[in-house]
Amino acid sequence: MKPRTAATAATAATVLALAGLAVSAPTAGASGTKLSQATAAGQFRSAGITWSSSGGCTTRSNSTCTSFEQINSGTVSTIITLKQSSGCAINITGGTEVGHASGTYSHYNGYKVDISRSSCIDGYIQNSFTYIGLRGDGYPQWKAASGNLYCNEGNHWDITVY
Repeated sequence: MKPRTAATAATAATVLALAGLAVSAPTAGASGTKLSQATAAGQFRSAGITWSSSGGCTTRSNSTCTSFEQINSGTVSTIITLKQSSGCAINITGGTEVGHASGTYSHYNGYKVDISRSSCIDGYIQNSFTYIGLRGDGYPQWKAASGNLYCNEGNHWDITVY
């Protein structure tokens, strides 16, 4: 067995510290597995959730489409639960298509969807979740007990599922 030195002890401490950060922060797998367009659309359709786009399409590489290709299964189940819990109609207007802001927890990476606003869903989100203040861009946001974020971007809700 090789004797430990100060350098190997420091390296081990660094690895453990990094491992602790990885465990405490949301991970890429925290929101489930990646789904195909057909699978996600089928699940949404079965739950009575609609979707629309200005381009009337689902092509991921087209910003005028609403695509679910490579959406996280946890994102899909969260939106289905939102519909069931709220009793509100849900219409998805943004998914994994290009044209949204980038980042780890982005639309393109499957963590976010946009849904249409309505008095029903507005009331449900604002009364069921905790208002946490304005996002960096000035839009108000609410946080669910799960940690998911609901941001009112004016003409739609931007929902981030962790």
